[in-house]
This record gives sequence, C-alpha cells and structure tokens, in this order.
Amino acid sequence: MTMEAVFMTEIQAAVEKAILLHGESRSELIPILNDVNHALGYLPAAALEEISFRLKSPRSALFSVASFYHMLSTKPRGEHVIQFCESAPCHVVGGREVWQTLREQVGLEDGETSADGKWSLITTSCLGLCGVGPVIVIDEDAYGNVKPDQIADILAKYTD
Repeated sequence: MTMEAVFMTEIQAAVEKAILLHGESRSELIPILNDVNHALGYLPAAALEEISFRLKSPRSALFSVASFYHMLSTKPRGEHVIQFCESAPCHVVGGREVWQTLREQVGLEDGETSADGKWSLITTSCLGLCGVGPVIVIDEDAYGNVKPDQIADILAKYTD
C-alpha cells in the first residue's frame, strides 16, 4: 500500500469517527472539523472533501470555517502548537516581552512551523484567560502570568 493510500485511510477513519460522534448535521461542523484536525494534526484537502460530501456542504464553506478559527489549520503544524494571546489585557501586563522571548526561544514568527516539525507558533486574539495574562497555551496546557524568564522552563517540558 502506498503512503498516499495509507494517509487516505487515516483521513477516512478520522472523518468517520468524528461523524459517528457528532452526526451528519451541518450544525456539528466545528466539532467535526476540530476532531479531524486533532486526529490528523491539520485539515488536508482530502479531509475537507470527505466532510463536504458527508455533510452535503460546499467545500468552500468548510474551508472558510477551517481558515477562520485559529484552533484549526489547513496546513500541517508542528508536534507542539504554541498559542500566544495578543489581546490588550495580556499586552498591558507584559505580553510584548513574553512574545519577544518566545519568538527568540523557538526561532519562529507568527504562523510558522519549525523545520524539524517540532513547534508551530500562532497568535490568537483571546484565549479566555484574561485574568492571568500574559497567557500561552501549548497543545492543551495553559500557562498564565507568564514572565519572559519562565519561557525556557515551560518549553523544556515538551522536549523528548
């Protein structure tokens, strides 16, 4: 079996699992996309086509949703996704310095993935944790009240 065929099988399995869990209703589009994104690491075109077919929704509508939400990605991301909150509440309590240190430590700019595939760095307008800013989220782990000198220790938790 070719690598492409294996990947298509993974795509079909991820889509099937998400649809079995959430149903074939268009109102469940975001949870379906989120589950497939989580299973595959991103939403490849073939997955969007399969979901489009199953939900009887235009692929362009799915792409619009997938490209709107920062939690979803239409291109591969790193093994660990770092989200940085760039909202005003995080900014005024030291977010700019945390952002500069974070970029330096991982060697990436917003929206980039490291060449080794380990990290992706994205900004978001709000992570819903304004009371403990500045905030970063790595994968599913949230870190609040982050100071620049904590970044290296936080990132070290994700090294093999």
